[in-house]
Order: sequence, then structure tokens, then C-alpha cells
Amino acid sequence: MHTVIVVDDHPAIRLAVRSALEAAGQFKVIAEAGDGPTALAAFRELTPDLIILDLDLPRLSGLDLIERVRKSQPGAKLLVLSAQQESIFAARTVQAGANGFMSKNENMAAVVQAAQTVLAGYSMFPSSALASQHPNSATPADALIKSLSDRELTVLQYLARGLSNKEIAETLLISNKTISSYKTRIFEKLGISTLVELVDFTRAHKLVA
Repeated sequence: MHTVIVVDDHPAIRLAVRSALEAAGQFKVIAEAGDGPTALAAFRELTPDLIILDLDLPRLSGLDLIERVRKSQPGAKLLVLSAQQESIFAARTVQAGANGFMSKNENMAAVVQAAQTVLAGYSMFPSSALASQHPNSATPADALIKSLSDRELTVLQYLARGLSNKEIAETLLISNKTISSYKTRIFEKLGISTLVELVDFTRAHKLVA
């Protein structure tokens, strides 16, 4: 019986994943978490065989969580289940150290199969994640997005959702001044000057789920 922690800020998603895994008869969900720090604490305490996590998490992003788990336990298995644009975010999960990426558009049977695949020692990523690793496949917009660090991309998403600098700082547990610096760098890298342009850019390239 494989032990699993399910991490998503939506209780309905956690319930669906838990139900599908336990119905398969090979998994036991030993904890759930709705934010990054809670998930990290549960992982350190329980050392599950697998973590299934979303990327869009409060207080500590999924990418940050993957990196911290990987540093703490190199052999940990991590499967991302996300509604975010796979052609962009799946590649970042590869770099962060995840073992697989699944779209939330997939049915729960596919998620269970992905969990089995990852636990068997294989990686499972969409072809778009692998294709994006090749420079020749990048469009000008891809290059701009790729120039953003993981934290800058996270801040970009929060800004696009209408959060203020103060709200983002409180969510990410960093200073308002640091958020202002990230915002400045994001605008410079993307070649934009207003929040309206930022929102248009994120919508055009499906950076916000």
C-alpha cells in the first residue's frame, strides 16, 4: 500500500483525488494540505511515498514546494496535477525536480495511472514539456516567459488576478519592497508598462488558470 499526501487549495479536488486513489486499492492518503507550508510540514513528518500537488498554492508555490521537498528527500516522488498551461509550467516542474505532470482536464483514472507510473520509477510529462527544452522550438513569447524566474512568474500570476503588492507580499511571506522589485523586473523583461498590458499578456498566453 503506497502512502500519499494530496495538496490542493480546493477541497473538492482533494476529495476527488483521494477517492480515486483509495478506490484503486493500492494507495492510502495519509494527509491533505491546502497550502504549501502545511504540505511541507506534513511531508517532513510523514515521509509519504508520493505527493500529488497543484502548482497554484497559497503561501508557498508548488514549484517552491517541489524544490524544498527534493532538497529534503532526493528520492521523494512528486506528481503535479495542475490546471495551468502545460506547455509552460510542465517544463518548469521538470526543472524543479518533479517526476510527472498531469493536467486537471484528465480524468481521475488517468491520474491514478500516472501515480502508478511515477511510483514505478518512471517520469510522466506531456510532450510539450520536453519540446520546450529545445531552443529552436521557442516562439518570441516563449522566450519572454522563459526569461522570468519561477518567483517572478508566480508574482506575475498574482498581479494578473488583481492582487495588490501588499496582498502578494502577505501571501508569499516576503516584503512589500521585494514584490515591488519583482514587479519592476517583470515589466522590464516582458517589455510592458501597465497592469492592463500585463493582464492582456497573461490571458493571451494562458498563464493564469
